[in-house]
Amino acid sequence: MSRELAELKERLRQLRAERRLSMAGLELKAGLGHTTVSRALNGATVPSESTVVALAGALGADARPLLQMRRAALPNEQPASASVWSAQNSEEGPFEHRYRRFVEHRHGQLSIVGLDLSRPDRARWPLDAAYLSLEFATSIPRSARDGGTIRDSVLEQRTYRAEQALAGKRRVLVRGLAGGGKTTLLQWLALATATGKLPGGLSHLEGCLPFFLPLRSMVRQGKLPSPQQILGSLGCPLADAQPPGWADGVLAGGRALLLIDGLDEVPEEQRALALAWLRDLVAAYPNSSYVLTTRPSAVAEGWLDGDGFSELTVRPMSARDVAVFITRWHVAAAAGSSTPEEYARLSALEASLKDTVRSERDLARLTTTPLLCALVCALHRDRGGHLPNGRMELYEAALSMLMVRRDRERDITAPEGIVLTERQSVQFLQKLAYWLIRNGQSEMDHETAVGIIEDALPAMPHVSSQSDAAGVLCHLLARSGLLRAPAVDTIDFVHRTFQDYLGAKAAVEARDLPLLVRHAHEDQWEDVLQMSVAHARPDERVSLLRRLIARGDRAPKQRARLHLLAMACLDHAIEVDPAIREEVERRAAAFMPPRSPKEAAELSAIGPVILGLLPEPDALQNDEMTAAILTAALIGGDSALTVLKKFRHFEAAAWELAESWVNFDAQQYAQEILSHLPVPAPLIVQSADHLREVSNLRPSYLTLRGDFGTEEIETSLGHLNLSLLALDSNQKVNDLKFVRSQPNLTHFHLSSCLEVSSFDPIAELSNLTSLNLRHAKFMDLSVLSKLSALSRFHFDLPIQGDLGKLPLTPKAAELGLGVIACATLTLEGVMRWRNLARLTLLGGISGVSEVAKLPNLKELILMNPDAVSLLQEMPPMPQVNQLSLGPVQGDVEVVRVRQIFPNLQCLRLWPASPSATVDLGPLRDMDSLAITIDGECTVVGAEDFPGRNIVRIPRLRYH
Repeated sequence: MSRELAELKERLRQLRAERRLSMAGLELKAGLGHTTVSRALNGATVPSESTVVALAGALGADARPLLQMRRAALPNEQPASASVWSAQNSEEGPFEHRYRRFVEHRHGQLSIVGLDLSRPDRARWPLDAAYLSLEFATSIPRSARDGGTIRDSVLEQRTYRAEQALAGKRRVLVRGLAGGGKTTLLQWLALATATGKLPGGLSHLEGCLPFFLPLRSMVRQGKLPSPQQILGSLGCPLADAQPPGWADGVLAGGRALLLIDGLDEVPEEQRALALAWLRDLVAAYPNSSYVLTTRPSAVAEGWLDGDGFSELTVRPMSARDVAVFITRWHVAAAAGSSTPEEYARLSALEASLKDTVRSERDLARLTTTPLLCALVCALHRDRGGHLPNGRMELYEAALSMLMVRRDRERDITAPEGIVLTERQSVQFLQKLAYWLIRNGQSEMDHETAVGIIEDALPAMPHVSSQSDAAGVLCHLLARSGLLRAPAVDTIDFVHRTFQDYLGAKAAVEARDLPLLVRHAHEDQWEDVLQMSVAHARPDERVSLLRRLIARGDRAPKQRARLHLLAMACLDHAIEVDPAIREEVERRAAAFMPPRSPKEAAELSAIGPVILGLLPEPDALQNDEMTAAILTAALIGGDSALTVLKKFRHFEAAAWELAESWVNFDAQQYAQEILSHLPVPAPLIVQSADHLREVSNLRPSYLTLRGDFGTEEIETSLGHLNLSLLALDSNQKVNDLKFVRSQPNLTHFHLSSCLEVSSFDPIAELSNLTSLNLRHAKFMDLSVLSKLSALSRFHFDLPIQGDLGKLPLTPKAAELGLGVIACATLTLEGVMRWRNLARLTLLGGISGVSEVAKLPNLKELILMNPDAVSLLQEMPPMPQVNQLSLGPVQGDVEVVRVRQIFPNLQCLRLWPASPSATVDLGPLRDMDSLAITIDGECTVVGAEDFPGRNIVRIPRLRYH
């Protein structure tokens, strides 16, 4: 143990002794698990920053000195770049070392809003100290509750911290709201990769060279750069020093990490070019890594699925994230304070703000992104502990604070020889912002900015008498706190949110309501529209909303987006004519209640205002109930929790309510929702907070997701009697001995637990009937021969050879093979399991004709891109009466279905995309066939089934 870590340990122990807190009491007050607290107080490892902040709060101590002690205890690792290249004598080595140091310098500092308002150039803080690892959500097909196959098309939202979410992924599209931390994430990745200080989960990026590519700047230069032109396009002074062919070699060798920021900031008409450029890069350099960011609505879901990109969505900051952020902001502010009095004042403000955010629901709703949280911190400090109400008031106060009031209060006058009132500054900034919005740009060249100001000067003689347009621009850059010059000839706003706020104000003042509505379907104009409604006068607000819904009425393809946008605008309106409010709400009701995860996501994006439109549970069908719960869960907060309480006594809601636990405070949700469920439901545990509640809830089905240690799991499961246990995405657990405490376990799932070194403990589960093993390093499946009760086995491991060699009991009735297993196995020998009634194939596999020999096979599930090829190889199978097939591209699959499965009774089809067309005509003479189409698509031939029930999921809406 290092001296610094020992000092932190002793200080924490001393504080605990002074407060006379037991371990249990400290865990309860801190909201942390036993293992986490024990490790921190014993100095076993360096605790996380959030752990230190939580312990400080529970111990009534100032977190700052504890965080400083923690930082001192962190290992001072030698940058990877130095070790990677020290042993190499190639000419590229010295250049790459210089490039890594350049990246470290350029991205090693983070601008923090409001940190030093009199000197914006000082409002910076080391990124490794300021960076907050936010949560990211990813949607995956929800596994069936009866053994791991895909049962339906519902998507499950899984939430991970950034390091976990990105672990092992080489191609990622990150979606997030403005100010949500997307760019900061890329900065952190660039810094961590350049310095070799990557967390364990991102070891696949070790040795990579980061290239931070802001698309908005690169697009303005015309043609997007080739590899050799990348450094030059970034304005890197080392561009001319790079060895010939260096960039190509780095990319081709899989050592490049391309961090491509701001797809949403590329004009819509140029996105196709940006996509083509990206795809060319991926095709030419498939082994390099790519992370791309965008606002949520800029591109459709699955936009890059065909190119192997995973999608992640930035989650709103949790209450704990906000507390950590507030502490770090004030730590950074205190670092620049020169007096003990100012330090003490900041400490008091920090504590006061945390209490305020916890107690005031409206304020908690505002502090959901790092940008808004920083604004709240800055305003709270600037106003001596008093805050404005509402989003628009927050922006208005922030603009006033950033532009002129701070200078005036500090007696800073005319530093550039110009004195502008706040109103005059706003007028210029509005014109610059509105030009950017109208032209679909995020930045402009210096000459354009000067020209815009020059056009405005004749109407402002008081300003024109002081300086020319270039001088006014220089003043705004230096003093407004809103503009910056990221490059010598480039002007932009410090954040897109300010640009949208000011541009919306300009649009309303120019009476450009038709222009606003004409662009309402474009993602870059969504926030502008909402802020325009807030800026507008009552009659203008009515006109704007009426035009918006009228355009939605005329445009079926954009109707949902426009009508829901109008609904979102209501939340920003101070007052709205009751008649137009009723009109907007009636249009939005056509999309209520939601019937699918996609509709739930669209509605949740509107925000808390949608909660009041969700119908009562007893008025909903099951699919609507599930989607309504998901909508509220995605919105989150106390208002959403109140809505979810209405569902807690409905059996059909139990599973979705259980899976929404991760979106709320663990203890509160457990007490108010989970403890009231009428039937057992699977609890998903992703944190120490969740794990602490499990002993009180005593579930029958439990999923542990994330890095829990073996001892921690064993302690938590000791008092439970589980039927199902799932372990997912765990890089710490290495021994499955804890399953021995669950003799009644009938279902066990293990997925992405790469440190597990033996499956032997599973052999002691004599009641086990269902086993699912996915993505593990350990391959010895001899344990299967000892599981005499096992009837269902699903696996996705790279097992080589014939399937028949699998040591699985011959009486198995259900078998599932994942993508990896299908790629390495052949179906030769499948006849060993003559009792097999259900078979799932999630990938292309050889020997598929053997399946036809299974006499008792009743259900076949083909869910993989090679489904068409598999169908082409299959002989007739009259014994099969249930088939699930996808992704369906057209009518070829349907024709083969008719030929291969003449006695089919149930057919479930998953369309490849909403643009797919499914022709049911070839099946018209199969009289007893029930058809389910799971996903949006065009269906042809449904009229050939008069009186027959063709189920659509989601159910169609008729407007």
